[in-house]
Amino acid sequence: MKGYYIQHVPFEGIAYIGQWARNRNASLKKVALYENQPLPSIDSCDLLVVMGGPMGVADEQTHPWLKVEKQLIQQAIESDKTVLGICLGAQLIASVLGARVFKNAHKEIGWFSLNKASRADDMPIGKVLPESFMAFHWHGDTFDIPKSAVPLAESAACRNQGFVYGSRVVALQFHLESSLSGIEALIDNCGSELTSAPFIQTVDLIRQGYHHIEASNTLMAGLMDKITEEVV
Repeated sequence: MKGYYIQHVPFEGIAYIGQWARNRNASLKKVALYENQPLPSIDSCDLLVVMGGPMGVADEQTHPWLKVEKQLIQQAIESDKTVLGICLGAQLIASVLGARVFKNAHKEIGWFSLNKASRADDMPIGKVLPESFMAFHWHGDTFDIPKSAVPLAESAACRNQGFVYGSRVVALQFHLESSLSGIEALIDNCGSELTSAPFIQTVDLIRQGYHHIEASNTLMAGLMDKITEEVV
């Protein structure tokens, strides 16, 4: 299996997904848009992973590569490639599929529980998730569920936390791939967002939640196995 992951800023990498790829002998190459690296040809990959970042899906003037990135995501979906979007990546998939992306009522930063959506078990991918689980969050935007997509999860702060489109496209607003070093990098680079708000944890509370990382990564592995099980 050959894939690419799109990274928007130096401090938000693929974390555990890199370990998953090594464990499965999969080739997963980095495309650093913050270094203006060219996007790959969609014909040359089986898997496309789109990571997070502090920018928004509409910030094309500030980040012109967003426009061509959306075109690549659309090509990947139309070509029946396996596509995973996380945080900003999920919002980009939603936008490409015609759904609205907008400011959520609350910023959600820290470790918060999610509940599986009522229709999630309609899809094989949904069966990987337990009825409730803990995940790391760092987002202020959200999205509507695209037409024909199936919702995956919801939290107290954010109703639409993910969806499945077809059998190969998965969007996750939350982070199951997070590592300790990755979260620390977010704190270092985006710590100004840690203000006093109902769904924003302090640095101490975030660090107290590091024991959730192993279980989150296990769920990430299960999801990755499911969405790639038919990819040779």
